[in-house]
Amino acid sequence: MTFSLNRNIIRWIIIISSFIIISLILWNTYTFFQKFKGEERVKMNTWSVAQIDFLKNIDDLDKDVNSVTSHVLTEMTTSTPMFVLYNDGSVGTSINIDEEKLKDSIQKQRFVEKFSNENEPIEVIVGKKVIQTIYYGNSPLLNKLKYYPLALMLIIFLFGAVAYFFYRSSKNAAQNKLWTGMAKETAHQIGTPLSSLIGWAEILKTENVNPNYIVEMEKDIDRLQTITERFSKIGSVPTLKKIDIVEATKSSYDYLKSRSSKLINFDSIIPEKEIHVSLNEQLFSWTIENLVKNAIDAMKGKGDLKLQLTQLEQQVFINITDTGKGISKQQFNKIFEPGYTTKKRGWGLGLSLAKRIIEDYHNGRIRVLNSEIGKGTTIQIMLKTV
Repeated sequence: MTFSLNRNIIRWIIIISSFIIISLILWNTYTFFQKFKGEERVKMNTWSVAQIDFLKNIDDLDKDVNSVTSHVLTEMTTSTPMFVLYNDGSVGTSINIDEEKLKDSIQKQRFVEKFSNENEPIEVIVGKKVIQTIYYGNSPLLNKLKYYPLALMLIIFLFGAVAYFFYRSSKNAAQNKLWTGMAKETAHQIGTPLSSLIGWAEILKTENVNPNYIVEMEKDIDRLQTITERFSKIGSVPTLKKIDIVEATKSSYDYLKSRSSKLINFDSIIPEKEIHVSLNEQLFSWTIENLVKNAIDAMKGKGDLKLQLTQLEQQVFINITDTGKGISKQQFNKIFEPGYTTKKRGWGLGLSLAKRIIEDYHNGRIRVLNSEIGKGTTIQIMLKTV
């Protein structure tokens, strides 16, 4: 409890500290942007004063004055885009702007609007009369600085996303190890009473007991052995063998049929010939069981369930169709995600386990072939023959 509390406190300290650091960086960037923008404004005001001096002394022969003024007019704005607009609409001096664009009235108006939005125009007043208006935009450096916070936020977001996914992956890996350990421990715990049941079954054979009872008992013992083998294989790469998928499918399907509600109408279309596939029989049987049980749950224990096995060239297709409530197209992929379930009870692991067994271990494919709300669903398994 104390460890968990301390970990939460540390986590919040890191989050708040990160927020403060980011806020300070953004504030300093904004402050620097405004300061740099102010300096450009001062430069443009200086340029306008030089322009006024130039216009006042345009006929003056004092070369020193004109030389200083000229220097300011030509050197003051080396990177800031600007142009001078006379009252009659004609363009005077322009710097860092394509003069051909300014000759086009539409392009010129666009520059006027753009620069007016970026900076307030400066009027050149001589003798209490506005002679010219100076329009200027942000320098390339200022524009880059303007987008710097966005770039910084993007980098922080990407860094946070990477950290989050790393944390999720580590957490999922730890959970997977936990579930694997629990599954193997479950298999180990089942093994002890199972061995005892096998012994009792052998003793009962020597007693005056109805043989049919013993046969059914041995079937359930075999079933428990199969479950034990399934759990013991979790977390390890299963061994695949060349097996007749027709017999493996029929055996699993018939077992569930004999132990399911009589309100379910089981039907199957399975070829008589053998079809060989590289399988781990226990895991494949688990997949069929999960799909059939899922179909029965979808029908709420009453309806028609059909299994069809067909071969097309080098592929085997197993379709399991129910007459349940159906699912929407948006759920076709979601139902295979771990933890996803529409039932009030259940872990939502059956279909995700089936997907892992078929696709990861058998290099096959499992999908929702079709489904219609209120009419039912067909799930299809595809495997390659050998």
